[in-house]
Amino acid sequence: MRHMAELYRRIAVLACFVCVLVCAGGCETIAKIFAPDDEVGAVDPQYFEGPRVRPGVALVVVVSAGGSAQPATMQVQVDQNGDLTLPLLLQSPVACDGLTLDALRQKLVKLYSDYYKQPQVTVTFAPYDGKGVSPWGTVTVLGEVASPGPVNMPSTMDLTVTKVLQAAGGLRPFADKSNIRVSRRDKDGRKTTYTIDLIEIGEKGRIEKDIVLRAGDVVWVPETWY
Repeated sequence: MRHMAELYRRIAVLACFVCVLVCAGGCETIAKIFAPDDEVGAVDPQYFEGPRVRPGVALVVVVSAGGSAQPATMQVQVDQNGDLTLPLLLQSPVACDGLTLDALRQKLVKLYSDYYKQPQVTVTFAPYDGKGVSPWGTVTVLGEVASPGPVNMPSTMDLTVTKVLQAAGGLRPFADKSNIRVSRRDKDGRKTTYTIDLIEIGEKGRIEKDIVLRAGDVVWVPETWY
């Protein structure tokens, strides 16, 4: 009877986990985690390597007109729609979600050309202190961790599985340490899934198994059933 009670408890925990996923991201989130390997799908801008302009990122924009001694320096934040509103371009927001800094710079040069002759524009990311939204993207951690959700990718791009689990508050007591799954969508839209064994990494010192993550990766920590 005690064994059956424990089994029912774990089934209930799994059911709650699925409900949380549905509330947080809907069926699409579940499908991304449990879909077959090598599935081909749409590619989100965050899956491209390198820093990108994305909602919530802070930027520093400097604009000067042909030899002007006093360039206008503006620190602005990309809104949740992926748009940028600049003081000198108030007519309409500038769509910039997913652009590189150079692509955004070229776009702003064209827009400012309606007001200035040969405008000079520079765009940089505001100093990033690890808080807020990282221009280098995020990794999503789900399952048996203390704080599931997105984890910011550092500018060094050296976020490994063990590091991201630590950033997510560590594993919960019933986490399956030998069957952690990493789902990755490549540039061509093809999905690949990796299985990570923390016991092998820790006890056997196989640090090469502690793979470096990419922006857009989903790390799922399942519950052990024994």
